[in-house]
This record gives sequence, C-alpha cells and structure tokens, in this order.
Amino acid sequence: MALVNVVNMLVLDNPTNFSNPFQFEVTFECLQELDDDLEWKVIYVSSAEDASRDQVLEEILVGPVPVGINKFVLQADAPDAKLIPDLLEVTVVLVTCSFREKEFLRVGYYVNNEHEGFDPSQEDAVPPPKPYDLNKVQRQILADKPRVTRFPISWNKDDEQQQQQQQEQPQQQPSVTESTNTTTPMITSAD
Repeated sequence: MALVNVVNMLVLDNPTNFSNPFQFEVTFECLQELDDDLEWKVIYVSSAEDASRDQVLEEILVGPVPVGINKFVLQADAPDAKLIPDLLEVTVVLVTCSFREKEFLRVGYYVNNEHEGFDPSQEDAVPPPKPYDLNKVQRQILADKPRVTRFPISWNKDDEQQQQQQQEQPQQQPSVTESTNTTTPMITSAD
C-alpha cells in the first residue's frame, strides 16, 4: 500500500510563453509518518527517440512530511531550447516522485509548442526560420489528460532489507519430488 497518494495536480500558468517556468500545484496525502524526504522531479522529454536528451528541469526534496493533506507549488525553469531537436513537435513533461531513490509516481503531460503565425495544418504553411524566436513560441500543456503511473515500492527499511536478502539468496529449483503447485489436479484416463 502506498503511503503517499497524489490527490490533485494543477498546471498553473497554462498556456504560456515557452521561456516561462513550469508550475504545478501538487496536493498529496501522507498516510503515515515517513522517515525520509520525498524527491520530486520535473523532466522535459526533448526527443522521443533519444532519452539521453531528456532535461531534468528541477529536483527538490520535500520533508519532513506531516501525516495528512499537504500542498506545495513545484516550479521548474523552462528547458534549454538548443537541446531540443524540433521545438515545435508534441512532447511530454514528467513530474515524478521518489522515496529513498525509488520512484513510486510518474505523472506525464503532453506538451504542444506552437510558433506564432505558423499553422502546420495549413497545406501551404511555411515553417519559421531556425533558430526560433522564443518570444513567439507558446507552450500549452494538455492539463486535462495526464497519464498517471504508480510503482510499488518498500516504504520502510525492514521491508527493503527483507526484499534485498531474498533477491541475494540463490533461487532453488524444485526437485522432482517437490510440488510446485499444491492445487495441481490429478489427470486420469478412462479405459
């Protein structure tokens, strides 16, 4: 069972100029006192084909976290446009949360960057010259359609140590006389 659950995440200042910071108002519930901080990250996916181009825009520790409902604004600088192969393609921004370096939550939003005066859906549209004038690029996050992924993790050190010990022990293969399934039905043939 997760000890931290995101109740709501609002995208603030949306749409906005590409160079403005990202802002997310995060509301989460903590069900039990935590013995470590939560790590929140904002990651901009610069290229769907090359994860090495992902830009970590912000990385913060939040803690100590009191039991109950908590709220804060997570703000991150805009990505470096020079590191993005095609600034006007649809991409993704991720907000992740980890506990003891184990990610348990990922919220992804589609991001659409549009250049003022350029409509790629028009047949005769001529793209603006590169490098783009960032003052004319608008960023819009599709805030109403987040993709939320949760990962199970160990929340206390005892569980974590037990899992580590189990992984370190060599896995024994069942012998011929051992049963791997206690509910195996007997199959008989009728003569």
